[in-house]
Amino acid sequence: MINNSTTDAHGCTRIKPANSGALARVQGGAEQDAWCARTTVTSKQPCASVCKRGSKSFSLARLSAFLELTKLRISAASTFTAAAGYLAFRHGFDQGLLSSLTGTLLLAMASSAFNEVQEHDLDALMARTNNRPIPRGAVSLAGASLFALLLAVSGFTLLLWLHGWTPALLGLLAVLWYNGFYTPLKRVSAFAVVPGSLIGALPPAIGWAAAGGRLADPTLLALAGVLFLWQVPHFWLLSLMHRDGYDQAGFPTLSKYFRDSQILRLIFTWTCAAIAACALLPAFHTVSGRPSLALLGLGCLWLLGRSTGLLRESLPPARIRKAFMDINVFALVVMAAVILDAVSGR
Repeated sequence: MINNSTTDAHGCTRIKPANSGALARVQGGAEQDAWCARTTVTSKQPCASVCKRGSKSFSLARLSAFLELTKLRISAASTFTAAAGYLAFRHGFDQGLLSSLTGTLLLAMASSAFNEVQEHDLDALMARTNNRPIPRGAVSLAGASLFALLLAVSGFTLLLWLHGWTPALLGLLAVLWYNGFYTPLKRVSAFAVVPGSLIGALPPAIGWAAAGGRLADPTLLALAGVLFLWQVPHFWLLSLMHRDGYDQAGFPTLSKYFRDSQILRLIFTWTCAAIAACALLPAFHTVSGRPSLALLGLGCLWLLGRSTGLLRESLPPARIRKAFMDINVFALVVMAAVILDAVSGR
């Protein structure tokens, strides 16, 4: 007779049913839950605590997988630009800042999650993305879609309830533009980022409108224009860093049309345009205090000096990565200058 009972380290005797087979492997490290579900426990108290710990581990793994869908760091960076827009109008902190940023963050997280749903098939083909929650099976398509929808509805409702229609509709436009226009377009055009860069200009507009500002105000348009121009070299550097993966997944890239030296010059040109656009910030009083102007000027000169390396015939991957980090730091410096100006009383 085959002995189907086992005794574990906690003193529990478990009798495995004859048809149970091998221990099921459950996504998220939930083997203990599967074991508890498939066995009869003769000493319940110790095993119950083990199952409880297994269930807790499984829940944390599931939560982590759903949060991973939201690309939280990228979503938070977008929200930071919304903070700059809010403070540029208010010139100080108030309780509306937190609610406007929360609504913006929820919408940014929703957009990222929708993006992972839309591109899960292509993500599975690239080494950089094939371990994302949907390709690896941690989250189902239906679960991810529902989660993204809940985030979008929550963010839109919060902005509408506390700040009115304008910021709520701008937030909705950002989601629709990114997921309904830009994401499908980048499957067919290497230049999708140019119209898609409107995404970079919308978060500060959401913050500005939530604070009570008019969308036609040149102070806002100057800030939005800088971020619009910044978005293009930001994405093209990213695509250069990962072009092998993009080619493998079938995304069109600039390499199809231009040599590396030409691509680098295009990126340099757009970078210079973003730097030059920063002159609009003091011209339209987005930044006017001396400390803020000094920070902005130093940031522009620093990026210009660092970007001259893009004028070479080609760059090694490590140098492209540094250029990508440089342009991201530049965006943070610009936002910091705007916020410093807003809260320092100029």
